[in-house]
Amino acid sequence: MRQVFLDTETTGLEYKLGHRIIEVAGVEMLNRRLTGGRFHRYLNPEREIDAGALSVHGIDNEFLLDKPRFCEIAAEFLDFVRGAELIIHNAPFDIGFLNAELARLDMAPMETVCHDVCDTLRMAKDLHPGKKNNLNALCERYGIDNSKRTLHGALLDAEILAEVYLAMTRGQESLIIDLDGDDLGQTSTCGHAAGLNLGREYRIRRADATELAEHERLLAAIHEASKGKCVWLDGQTGRRGETEH
Repeated sequence: MRQVFLDTETTGLEYKLGHRIIEVAGVEMLNRRLTGGRFHRYLNPEREIDAGALSVHGIDNEFLLDKPRFCEIAAEFLDFVRGAELIIHNAPFDIGFLNAELARLDMAPMETVCHDVCDTLRMAKDLHPGKKNNLNALCERYGIDNSKRTLHGALLDAEILAEVYLAMTRGQESLIIDLDGDDLGQTSTCGHAAGLNLGREYRIRRADATELAEHERLLAAIHEASKGKCVWLDGQTGRRGETEH
């Protein structure tokens, strides 16, 4: 499954009021691994940036004066996202702005270009109801470093979102096995199965004596801190660190 983590920055909050995209970025992931593929452009919106938006992203009109307009990068952008599942935090916002830009060029909307759109804000609200689920809150919840995020920026936010998404979906993938022995089916991992290749040869790395000793030390520390409630020391076999499967 090819996925693109996407983010935009804009002149304001409402595309229906004529606000425009001033930055767009995407990073590519294939089978849950970042490929290094990315798309990143600053854009001349041909209008003023609202003071409120400026305080969020810090991008001013003077910086954007010599940047291309959306119409100049549209084809290249669409080639980058074509056929991918888009992963976006608060997807309706970004998709609304992108579709407004495409409509100005009489081009088809994003939904006709991409395989699917996954809204990680909606996903986070389902996983953590009643809690803050903005990107900063999710970084804190999942232990992801966002210290460089002093202001919003499309490329940095797309990269951080990729880490957040992997943390939110870790352990939720299921394998779809084709009975005829063909490749696994590829479906959206936004709450569904991930397409993986079982035919790949994997190397198993066993823990060495030093790593096993460190594991024992860590379990002992957890056991002491939890006042004897470390579940990993209560395996059904009675052996530390082991349970029956």
